[in-house]
Amino acid sequence: MIARCVAGLMAFALMTSLAVASPDVPPDIRFDLIEGGQMRLADYKGKVVLVVNTASKCGYAGQFSELQALADRYGDKGLVVLTVPSNDFKQELKSGEEAKRYCAMTFGAELPMAQITHVSGGQAHPFYAWLRAEKGFEPNWNFNKVLLGRDGAVIETFRAGAAPLSSKITGSIEAALSQAM
Repeated sequence: MIARCVAGLMAFALMTSLAVASPDVPPDIRFDLIEGGQMRLADYKGKVVLVVNTASKCGYAGQFSELQALADRYGDKGLVVLTVPSNDFKQELKSGEEAKRYCAMTFGAELPMAQITHVSGGQAHPFYAWLRAEKGFEPNWNFNKVLLGRDGAVIETFRAGAAPLSSKITGSIEAALSQAM
């Protein structure tokens, strides 16, 4: 009798967890771009996307040069690097246009850049709210990185100190690029 009850509870728990299991693919998310228009992540199915929350005046801002180098190295193979400036940590310029210009002039970064966006807390952009709810990852500083595979699934997340050209990140990008759709 106890064995049947335990088996029944385990089956119920399994069915319940399957019913509320988190999706592997982010929902249809859009970022408003400084350049105009929107970047809809679903439009990048088949590409590998590295989403990076940034701030122009952060001590990690030198990573913009490495992010541009990643885009230059792997762009033809299917990598897209999206920078998402945020002032959540009080280190961004006043406007997205200023941030875009500053990063181009200072770091040579000509990457797609979203408008200044909240990445943490209750006002977080839907992508970051989804990431926190479904994957348990929330940026705790500038230059956190989220690697999305060709299917849009989160492959890996990296904290601010992970250098874009480190073997850990380039290895993950190369592995993702080698995967067929």
